[in-house]
Amino acid sequence: MSIPKEPRQLMINIMYLVLTALLALNVSAEVFNAFKLVDKGLVKSNKALDESMEPLPTAIRDGAKTRPSLATYAERIDPIQTKADEISTFLKGVVTTMIEDGGERGGFVEDRENPGTFTDDLKKAKDYDVTTRTLIDPNDPDGGLGNEIKAKLEAFRDSMMTYIDDEDKAAFQKEVAVQIDDDTWKKKGKASWAHMNFDHMPLQAVIPLFNKYINDVKSTEAAALKYLANKVGAGGTTVVLDQYTVVSAPEKSYIIKGEKYKTDIFLSAAAGADSNTGITYAVNGRRINAKDGVAKFEETATKNGVRKYTATASLTDPVTGETKSFKKEFEYEVGERSVTVSASKMNVFYIGVDNPVEVSAAGVASNQIKVSMSGKGGGKIKPAGNGGYTVNVTTPTKKGEYAEINVSAPGLNDKKIFRVKRIPDPVPKLSKSRGGAMGSGEFKIQPGVFPVLENFDFDAKCNIVGFRLVRVPKRQDPIVSVNRGGKYTQESKGLIQKAKPSDKFFFEDIKCKCPGDPAPRDLGGMVFNIR
Repeated sequence: MSIPKEPRQLMINIMYLVLTALLALNVSAEVFNAFKLVDKGLVKSNKALDESMEPLPTAIRDGAKTRPSLATYAERIDPIQTKADEISTFLKGVVTTMIEDGGERGGFVEDRENPGTFTDDLKKAKDYDVTTRTLIDPNDPDGGLGNEIKAKLEAFRDSMMTYIDDEDKAAFQKEVAVQIDDDTWKKKGKASWAHMNFDHMPLQAVIPLFNKYINDVKSTEAAALKYLANKVGAGGTTVVLDQYTVVSAPEKSYIIKGEKYKTDIFLSAAAGADSNTGITYAVNGRRINAKDGVAKFEETATKNGVRKYTATASLTDPVTGETKSFKKEFEYEVGERSVTVSASKMNVFYIGVDNPVEVSAAGVASNQIKVSMSGKGGGKIKPAGNGGYTVNVTTPTKKGEYAEINVSAPGLNDKKIFRVKRIPDPVPKLSKSRGGAMGSGEFKIQPGVFPVLENFDFDAKCNIVGFRLVRVPKRQDPIVSVNRGGKYTQESKGLIQKAKPSDKFFFEDIKCKCPGDPAPRDLGGMVFNIR
């Protein structure tokens, strides 16, 4: 920005800068109060972490005494605590140095009403020279003491990983609170991590940062001690929470409608825990009682089909007091006693349509039933859900030939035979009639000939391929039109529109093709007398 040459404009710019500074001073008072509140919260949090960690070393050592193989976990307690104390003491010392840089009584403001005592207000709360002078070395491109703090935090973080078993390191990495942001300062073009965090930062703003670092250290220490506690458990029981799973043990998974479904639900641990203290159970959110670590769930089956339920087991860790819940979904199938009666002469599959088949076996779950197809007819069968199947066939069977549906299940092997036929011949119609007398008005408005599959319950559609239309006027020669398709062509329409009373119309050689037909079939003809 260039400096204005006119004195008046220069004065206006200076006044603007002064006003901006005054506004900043007004805002900063609220900001610094916020820094103080945050700092107090962090101090309380650090104290709470210390209290929560107090019982852990004793619990770990007691648990490790039960088995020689667990002794290694007790040996890791002292080095973890020592390293955490060392870096916490170091960080507190840096804070004390910066505060005492202000002079008498550590740089705190003296209480006017009680001479000789001091408030928690800093004399130089807004002073950024002391932080820059202490933490940033202008002659050191690496940032001086500020970057030494960064190095110590990284070394502490890495050292904690050495006390974790190799197979658990990936999971524990997520519990490590000490994290260093090495991307932001590079993106912002700062000289180093220390320059980004401490350069020209007010003292009151830097102190909460240090208490946050201490908090991260204590949180990581607590996570490491909880890890050791989980490895040895309380009272000698190995507790590895992430290896628990809910188990449902039903008396049977397929029941008849009206019967009760009964199952035992319990918590199983791969590590071999033998104590169920502190475990509660629920099914679909409803608490159920347990005896000797086993909860019994039962419900009356009222509907057929697959029924699902969610079982939850909640475990309170005896060492840390932390509660974790484990959920899993289970299912059982409800069937119904029934009698099946089938007419053997009606066992027919039709070519070109989906033939539905239902397969069931009383007392056998549907997922245990295996269905296949063999024999003649070129058939294929595929599941359609809920015990249903769809059969498609391609070739008519001859006398003595059959398509076979094979069913197998535990203790069961059976088959059913079916004949394979073409779809029955459809009936050609004009309007609702197959021939006979028809008024000229009704006759002229018909769009063409269409086939009707009478008394055939399958969803199938046949199409007229073509026919020969002949008009025979009274005392005149016949006029012929060869029609392709079922709808009238322009030539056929012309003949139809000339229809007069006493005329005869012949629909000859009507050809039709139905699903699965390799070639058109002959439907015969129709004759209409025009009235």
